[in-house]
This record gives sequence, structure tokens and C-alpha cells, in this order.
Amino acid sequence: MAKQRSVWLTLTLTLALATAGCSSTKKDAVPDEPPEVLYQEAQERLQAGNFIRAAELLEAMDSRYPFGAYSNQVQLDLIYAYYKQDDTARALANIDRFIRLNPNHPSVDYAQYMRGLTNMATDYNFFQELLNIDRADRDPAYARQAFADFRQLLRQHPDSAYAADARARMISLKNRLARYDLAVAQFYMKRGAWLAAANRAKFVVQSYPDTDTMKPALEIMAESYDTLGLTEMANNAKAVLRANFPNS
Repeated sequence: MAKQRSVWLTLTLTLALATAGCSSTKKDAVPDEPPEVLYQEAQERLQAGNFIRAAELLEAMDSRYPFGAYSNQVQLDLIYAYYKQDDTARALANIDRFIRLNPNHPSVDYAQYMRGLTNMATDYNFFQELLNIDRADRDPAYARQAFADFRQLLRQHPDSAYAADARARMISLKNRLARYDLAVAQFYMKRGAWLAAANRAKFVVQSYPDTDTMKPALEIMAESYDTLGLTEMANNAKAVLRANFPNS
């Protein structure tokens, strides 16, 4: 028993020393330099695409000089560094902090734009895109939030330098949301839930009339109403379908 206790004490001491060593290494990773020197190095790292090291330098500045001349720009650069690392949680946390503390800052539109980009990136799945796997049915919560972020940017800062790109991204997000609701309607249809299918397809037609989901949504409505014996509603859906898609 004494021998076993000795082994445990040795292991505990070894782990403690290792942890202390790691903490010391992390603490000493950023030298004690003037803020202008650290910021210059952080900018060089950002330009070189070394976002991990750039974030370390910026984090050190944010901690050491929270009210310094570089403080606001450091926070904005940190947002970008986290975003480029796909560290969306920390990017969003820093975005919200910046907007809360600097609601009238000249670059608050950039922070709002980055919020939309970050939520859009969270919705995006690289491996699904790489393998060309259609996952229109996955939860679009982050896509909805990104759409809301860009819409808020356009409302509050219509003349922002990021407005045009935000509008373009909103079109892409609208198509993403439309495909999701269409996938839900198709799911209900396969399950024989005809009324639910018709209602969700009607929502697609009313909410996203300028997307490529319009035709399949009208087809679901027509078939669902036919199956339910709702002849007049089915004929109305077919009439709209023929008017908009003569070759259907």
C-alpha cells in the first residue's frame, strides 16, 4: 500500500510540474515588449496567415493594455483572427463584447458584418461541401441568425462598405433557408402527412418566391391537395404552376 501511495504521489507531482511548465510556456510565449512592437508583430502574423500566433499576441495586448491606444483595433483584429481559425465561439463572444462596449464606434458596422460571416461559417460544413453531400435538411439556426445579422447591418448602416457583400450573402442564405423548408415539406410528403406537406410548401411559396424552390413547392401543394380531395385548392396551385412554369 505504501509503495502504491508513493507511485501515486510521484505521478501527481509529475503532472503538476508538467502543467506548471505548460502554463509557464504559455505565459512566456509573448515577450514583454511595448504595445507598438507587439501590434506590429501581430499585423505581420495576420498578413502572413499565421492566425494562431497573431491571436496570441493580440490576446496578450488585450490583457496587458485594455485601455491603450490600440485597444479597439486589437479587439477587431482578434475577431478576424478567431474567424480565420474557425474559432467561431470566441469570435462571436468578442464581436458581442465589442458591439456592447462600442455601439457608436466607426467600425461597429465591421463587427456586425463579421457577426453575419461568423454565423454563416458556423452553418457551413466543409466536409459536406467537399464531398458534394446535400444537407439541406440540417438545422438552419445559424443561417437564420446570419441572415438577421446582415439585415441589421443594412438597416443600421445602409451605406457601409460591407453592405453590398451583405446583400449578396443574404441571397445565398435565403436560398439555403428555402431549401430547408422545401426538404421539410418533402419529408412530410414521404410520410403521407399531406396537410403538413401542403402547408410547409405554401410557406415556401409565400416566403421565398424568388428562389428555385418555387416550382417543386407548387408541385407538392398540387399533389397534396389532390390527395386530400381539396380540388379547388389543387387547381389553384396548378394554375399558379402553369402560369410561372409553362413547361411544367
